[in-house]
Amino acid sequence: MHKSSIFSALVLCLPALAGAQQGATFGQWPSYGGDLGHTRYSPLEQIDASNFSDLKLAWMFKTDNFGPNPEYRFQSTPLMVDGVLYTTAGSRRSVVALDATNGEILWIFRFAEGLRAKNAPRQLSGRGLAFWKGSKGRNSRVLYVTPGYQLIALDALTGTPVPEFGNNGVVDLKQNLDQTVDVDTADIGLHATPIVAKDVVIVGAAHRTGGNPRSRENVKGFVRGFDVKTGERLWIFHTIPRRGEYGYESWEGDSGSYTGNTGVWAQISVDPELDTVYLPVEAATGDYYGAYRPGDNLFAESLVAVDLHSGERKWHYQLVHHGIWDQDIPAAPILADVTINGRLRKLVAQPTKQAFLYVFDRITGEPIWPIEELPVEIGSVPGEWYSPTQPFPTKPPPYDRQGVSEDDLIDFSTELRAKALEIASWYKLGPLFTPPVVSSIDGPLGILMSPSTGGGTNWPGGSFDPETGMLYVSSNSSMGALGLVPPYPGQSDMAYIQGNAATGPRTSGGAGSSAGGGRTEFQAGQLQTPQSSRGVPPRNLLVEGLPLQKPPYGKISAIDLKEGTIAWQIAHGETPDRVVNHPELAGIDIPRTGQGASVGTLVTRSLLIAGEAQLTTGADGERRAFLRAYDKATGDEMGALKLPAPQTGSPMTYSVDEEQYLVVAVSGSGYSGALLAFSLD
Repeated sequence: MHKSSIFSALVLCLPALAGAQQGATFGQWPSYGGDLGHTRYSPLEQIDASNFSDLKLAWMFKTDNFGPNPEYRFQSTPLMVDGVLYTTAGSRRSVVALDATNGEILWIFRFAEGLRAKNAPRQLSGRGLAFWKGSKGRNSRVLYVTPGYQLIALDALTGTPVPEFGNNGVVDLKQNLDQTVDVDTADIGLHATPIVAKDVVIVGAAHRTGGNPRSRENVKGFVRGFDVKTGERLWIFHTIPRRGEYGYESWEGDSGSYTGNTGVWAQISVDPELDTVYLPVEAATGDYYGAYRPGDNLFAESLVAVDLHSGERKWHYQLVHHGIWDQDIPAAPILADVTINGRLRKLVAQPTKQAFLYVFDRITGEPIWPIEELPVEIGSVPGEWYSPTQPFPTKPPPYDRQGVSEDDLIDFSTELRAKALEIASWYKLGPLFTPPVVSSIDGPLGILMSPSTGGGTNWPGGSFDPETGMLYVSSNSSMGALGLVPPYPGQSDMAYIQGNAATGPRTSGGAGSSAGGGRTEFQAGQLQTPQSSRGVPPRNLLVEGLPLQKPPYGKISAIDLKEGTIAWQIAHGETPDRVVNHPELAGIDIPRTGQGASVGTLVTRSLLIAGEAQLTTGADGERRAFLRAYDKATGDEMGALKLPAPQTGSPMTYSVDEEQYLVVAVSGSGYSGALLAFSLD
């Protein structure tokens, strides 16, 4: 059995608490996902289909002066509590409080960390912060994690550190980690926000990319709970079990003693009524080669439910056994109360990189619909350990492309189709969970995989409408190449390593191709030589500058959690310029392709709102992106607003003085980070 449940279905009646799955109520937005269940839902309805396109820019907060690197991805989703908007800002991750009606700065907090920030694996703005409301509304706190991995509590009124929390407002997260790490150089940090439920603040962990590990060993990404008042560590959950703990036997050969990663770099969700925390755990070291960690490797790539007050495991479900595809669980679990077959069910729904939505009873961990353990191909990489089966949900169906066949390749014209087939012939094609191969100059250079390592769905996750039981999720219809090559001469720690698009002669795979411009290149020398009996291998996955795969390149899907079905799907995002303007496509009618990215969504009383991740050029030559509003019941577009830069944070909404505001973070394409606030007035 790959899954275990030890939690009784008996639930005690508890007094009403802040709902984990009812959305952001009373016009506020007090948590990163709107509520502790990350529904990203607000019942506000002043902004609707009739006036969305008439919204005006109410105020703008630019972050140019908040750090030395003005061109960065500003991924914050701000909070709004009692008329004050709180956000992280700039490449130093300063914290700023703004007047929610006009964007005026109320206070700023900046924390200098020296070397530990310079060496941090997760730098820049982060994705936001958490808010704890004090007794009777007094002594409320804003909490966030710095680039150098320190948890800081600030007085929400003044922005000053809370003296009784940790060491004058600071808890060093590199201490009390149940492992010894170097304070200045340890490979551990966090982009995501902490989350606060009752009086417990929970903090995850993130690392450098696992695609090119320096060693089979790394820091372990344990998860901890702290007292929100004092900063005292209350508990720790070992995402790689220690000897004697449940799951230790899934790390054969004592490999759990030295393997690292398995952090929770995505957002964490909490059901305070059940006193349960839901942890989406990432892959173990390294992403594509697991010979040094034989076994299923619990709790890597698992959804784990732990007790809010003790951190003890209640149940878990491993979504990928012994992962070798970088299929981290990348997004917040979504908590939903839905009536299925006449029975009210408490659900947790997990969007994933592989474009499966895994749905469980969040009390017991039992799948709502059967998840089948099906046989998958056993690979041939020397020394690798392979799981003979992987879990496949029977419902809902996959919400984006899975696996690669010739039917997935571009077919705009006969000529482009022929070139696509030639490029694909250099690779191994197959279904989801096709194992990586050792790259050969005569082919296969690697496998083609879809979704690629970036998903599917990535960190923006999805949203849920508690009124209708509909879950919405964006996805990137991506395709990438993945191959393994032997190490450098004299390198002995890993027999094979995953390639990367820019690391020299050991390269054989990487970022993948999408409409967003990513590509996989093979470096000159070891892999690209004219001595190949087949000629010169392709340098990337582009066909005359076009993506190898058919559109759509990005989607939004509406999934009915009452039935486990897909209600509707749309291509989200304007067709990229390189497709619109391609000379070989002149005269060909191409429907909107969408854009290759996973973006955050917001659902309100009548609308689903999401921005674009790329700039496109209008008929007037203007470069712009759009924030689009869809009818949440049908997917029909109801309106659009021009944005000066792509959406890079997830949208949120709130109301102050009977005025509804819609806020989104934008950045990139030569534009420094900014929060844009729209309203009707």
